Amino acid sequence: MVYIRLEQLPRLKEYKYSSIDRSLLSRYILKPYWWSQVIKLFPLSMAPNAITLSGFGFVIVNILTMLYYTPTLDQNCPPWVYLSWAIGLFLYQTFDAIDGTQARRTRQSGPLGELFDHGVDALNTSLEVLLFSACMNFGQSWKTVVILFGSMLTFYVQTWDEYHTKTLTLGLVSGPVEGILTLCVVYAVTWWKGSGEYWQQPMLPALGMPYLEFLPKALYRFDWGEVYMFYGTLVLGLNCIESARNAMAARRERGQQARQALLGLLPFAGTWVLLVSYLALQPNILHNHLVPFVVYGGLINAYSVGQMITAHLTKSEFPYQNVLVLPLAYGVLDSLGPILQARFGFGWPSALGDGVYQVAFLFTCLGWAIGVHASFVVDVIVTICDYLDIWCLTIKHPYTAETEETDGKKIK
Repeated sequence: MVYIRLEQLPRLKEYKYSSIDRSLLSRYILKPYWWSQVIKLFPLSMAPNAITLSGFGFVIVNILTMLYYTPTLDQNCPPWVYLSWAIGLFLYQTFDAIDGTQARRTRQSGPLGELFDHGVDALNTSLEVLLFSACMNFGQSWKTVVILFGSMLTFYVQTWDEYHTKTLTLGLVSGPVEGILTLCVVYAVTWWKGSGEYWQQPMLPALGMPYLEFLPKALYRFDWGEVYMFYGTLVLGLNCIESARNAMAARRERGQQARQALLGLLPFAGTWVLLVSYLALQPNILHNHLVPFVVYGGLINAYSVGQMITAHLTKSEFPYQNVLVLPLAYGVLDSLGPILQARFGFGWPSALGDGVYQVAFLFTCLGWAIGVHASFVVDVIVTICDYLDIWCLTIKHPYTAETEETDGKKIK
């Protein structure tokens, strides 16, 4: 046990799942007419986490087709590829939504399910950034970085909110529901139009809207990608404000200092200062090796989110540290030295330069992140499974009528 200490284990049995879903789409359309029907296709012998992992498999297939057809995120793919992305992401959302229902059906609800579900969602967040950028033909550019920032902030803030409120809150417009469906529509329209070049044209003229004198001309120059970024910024801002209010209100009700909750946003802010600084100092990485960098950044965020969920499940102190950013800090300092030397007359030579050694450094950081995050995932899963006497991907103790009678006698 490295990430969960012995004295924290008993708190796992105090776990109770709590959620609030204000999404009109999920409450009145998806749940009653889709998810409730799909769940009937899965046998009671299938573990909820196996459903979650199966859904993530569709995303991995999408990523593989992206890497084959458009590894630079700016090439048109065969139309069927975009359709497969839409179907794969929709199936991922479906599997991700019904795993909780499966847990209740099989009486397997517990802390491991929430950790597993959030961990997979955190990985999917950064991978969908690559697919969306490839669909919009953004390429390896700052637009892709901006999309990555918004996606990672959305998930981080949602998890930070849950840590303080002890409740997973999904607003009227949320990433797991409306956000994913928006991406599915974008992928499907790209398939219908035949290529990602469709999104490069101004939106209003493409919709056939005539020019109106009282509207700014700039509106008629916004392409689809810029409009989507504006829409995402608006939703992100509203969700962040709501999450901040929720977290501060929860602490206030417990008699704690409300504003102290905002300190939990500092690790994310610090990470992004380093991410942006590194890309600004290393344009070769930005324009030629952004895909592995996005995966590296996604793992940094997934590791932070995983630590927050673990702290939430074990009722532990908020985790401010993230060891995965340490190599990135070194990369920034190494790249900053020559610039200071050239502009101000003092600094230090770069040990990595801006060529092949810098690329090797990036892939070393990626390997480091994969190793550390994998060790975290394995350690936490094994610890929880051993303590609660369960298995991760299969059901160790199937629910039966005899189980209910035994549990009832124990309660009495």
